[in-house]
Amino acid sequence: MLIVDAIALARDLHLLNVGSTAFTRADLARGFEPDACFYIQHVEALRHPDQIDLAADPPPDLIMEIDITSPSLNKLPIYAALGIPEVWRYTREGLTLYQLSQDGYAPTEVSGVLPGIRRQNLMHFLDTARTMTHRTTWFKAVVASIQALDQG
Repeated sequence: MLIVDAIALARDLHLLNVGSTAFTRADLARGFEPDACFYIQHVEALRHPDQIDLAADPPPDLIMEIDITSPSLNKLPIYAALGIPEVWRYTREGLTLYQLSQDGYAPTEVSGVLPGIRRQNLMHFLDTARTMTHRTTWFKAVVASIQALDQG
């Protein structure tokens, strides 16, 4: 999703967007395929980024689920079992950020994976994306907004 790419560019973060990759882990006897997922903090820990093996590699740092037509809440226990630190879920009602704790996922207003990024910032960027006709203009506006936010 372009919003994470824009934030990474604004902050000069090394990022691996693995898209909607299908993941499996034999010990869980289940797989999953998120709408989008990213390695941010753990991108350097991947042994072979083109062949991610969750038995040996860390899980993605951030998963996104876009639930316009079907809900993905039933995937949260799988993501928790894998130790995925953060899940963003976008629905018709808006965006919810979930952070993993000992008790499972809990909604939060501030990203732990992208510190200082608030849910309201993300909602503003998503709302703006619907009104701007040029993606490049939108992308540059997000980058500039993040840089301004980080400067203070």
